[in-house]
Amino acid sequence: MKHAIIVAGGSGKRMQSATPKQFLNLNGMPILMHTIKVFWQYDSTINIVLVLPTEHITTWNSLVDKHQFNIKHKVVAGGKERFHSVLNGLNTLAEGIVGIHDGVRPLVNNATLTACYQGAEKHGSAVPVTEVVESLRQKTADGSKAVDRSEYYNVQTPQCFNVQKLKACFDVGFQATFTDDASVWEHAGNKVHLVMGNVENIKITTPSDLLFAEAIL
Repeated sequence: MKHAIIVAGGSGKRMQSATPKQFLNLNGMPILMHTIKVFWQYDSTINIVLVLPTEHITTWNSLVDKHQFNIKHKVVAGGKERFHSVLNGLNTLAEGIVGIHDGVRPLVNNATLTACYQGAEKHGSAVPVTEVVESLRQKTADGSKAVDRSEYYNVQTPQCFNVQKLKACFDVGFQATFTDDASVWEHAGNKVHLVMGNVENIKITTPSDLLFAEAIL
C-alpha cells in the first residue's frame, strides 16, 4: 500500500503575504491542491494524509468547498515541530510505503515519484536529490573557503520509507539536528538510499518561486 503524508505548516512571511503560502493561488487553485493532485495522478489509489496546523484546518475545509476539490484525503492536526507533525501523520498508518512531502512542492513529477516509491520498496528508503550547480563556500571562523560541489546534493521530497521501520525511528523523540525525515532515519543507523529528483521540484517560498511555478504549469 502506498501512502503520502503531505506536511503543510508554512506561513506567508517570506512570500510577503498574510496568507499561509500553501493556500496561495496558483493557476486557479491553492498550491496545496496542486500538490495533492500530483500524488493522485501518480496513483489514484494512494492514501493521502494532509497534516495542517490546527488553526488552518477550518480555512482548508472552506477552500475544499469553494473549489469543489474532491480528491479523497485525511486531515490530521500538526505538532510543535515538523518532526511531531510527521509523527502525527505516521500514527494513522500501519504498513506499506510512505512518501513524506512538503505541501508547497507541487512540481514533483511522475518520474521522481516512481523512483522514490520503487526505491523505498526495494531498499527501505529513497530520497530524491539533484546535483549542485552553483559554486559553494563553507563558513569558517575567519571567513569562508571553497568546497567541492561534486561532493554535495540538493535534497528534495517526497522522502519515502517503509512505514513500520520509519515509525520505529521516530521513537527516539525530537532532536534539533533532525532537519528532514532522512536525518531521523539515518540517526537510527539506517542507510539513506538516494534517487534522482527533478530540478523543477522546488519548494515555493518566495514570490519569484510562485512565478516560476506558474510558468512551469
